[in-house]
Amino acid sequence: MNIGNLAEKIKYGYEINREEALELAYSSNTEALSTYAGELREQLCGRDFNLCTIINGKSGRCSENCTYCAQSAWFNTCVEEYPLLPEETVVESALSNYRQGVHRFSIVTSGKRLEDEEVDAVCCIYVKLAKTTPMGLCASHGLLSYEALLKLRKAGVTRYHNNLETSERFFAKICTTHTYSEKKTVIKDAQRAGLEVCSGGIIGLGESMEDRIDMAFTLKQLGVGSVPLNVLSPIPGTPLEGRIPLAYDEIVRTAAIFRFILPKAQLRLAGGRALFPDKGKRLMESGVNAAISGDMLTTAGIATHEDIAMITTLGFEVKANV
Repeated sequence: MNIGNLAEKIKYGYEINREEALELAYSSNTEALSTYAGELREQLCGRDFNLCTIINGKSGRCSENCTYCAQSAWFNTCVEEYPLLPEETVVESALSNYRQGVHRFSIVTSGKRLEDEEVDAVCCIYVKLAKTTPMGLCASHGLLSYEALLKLRKAGVTRYHNNLETSERFFAKICTTHTYSEKKTVIKDAQRAGLEVCSGGIIGLGESMEDRIDMAFTLKQLGVGSVPLNVLSPIPGTPLEGRIPLAYDEIVRTAAIFRFILPKAQLRLAGGRALFPDKGKRLMESGVNAAISGDMLTTAGIATHEDIAMITTLGFEVKANV
């Protein structure tokens, strides 16, 4: 396969198929994949970089058995547990992040879904955030109903987050308390409610490259524009605590292939990158054009000022609400 010719075709609207993506994955060298993925990003997305932050708005005691998660009640991880944070705490966090140069902010809550009264409470927080700061507002509250998603939209939320996590084929190996179909339904309902969608997954769970490629094509079919790429950080107490981390070249290859499949998407570095030797610099040169900055839900991240310094050094421009 001539990667350069394929990349050139994609620049002018060609959409690769699964067979081509698999050939890229198994017959191309990492350096070439990285180079051409960076060129695709440059041509189709420009040098805008989207930076967002999150707050763990409700922690622990989750009923779901996702094997990678510190917040699952099924595992003994000693994670901090608390109910929905008060409004003033969330608003203070958002304003602090905005002053540091971040333009998008999300409240993330544990559990399969928020209860109705919790949805009403978090909507009051979003209304306050919308009045207090010009930041774009995201929400991540599990498998909500269409009616609850409409409430979020009316409260000022513009983007809903719901990760697929992996391929449909592999999903049952990491979670059995809810289904892949439920996740896809929520994504479609969020779009129907007028929300953009942020959805991606975790690599390093034990899935194959085929699983990652299948997830990317599912995201493409669903019309998802913001795609977080998390890398597993094995957490003590979870079933995946002993899993060997992926080699960095493997992570770079995966990100580059995602750019070939999703040429116009925001490919967003997310959990796990604090473990990378360069904090994600190679990935930003390999097609990535977005990131979650600061701490993750239960693991450490990268300080926002460090992220912005690296992003600008690479020639990107952090843009508001893209």
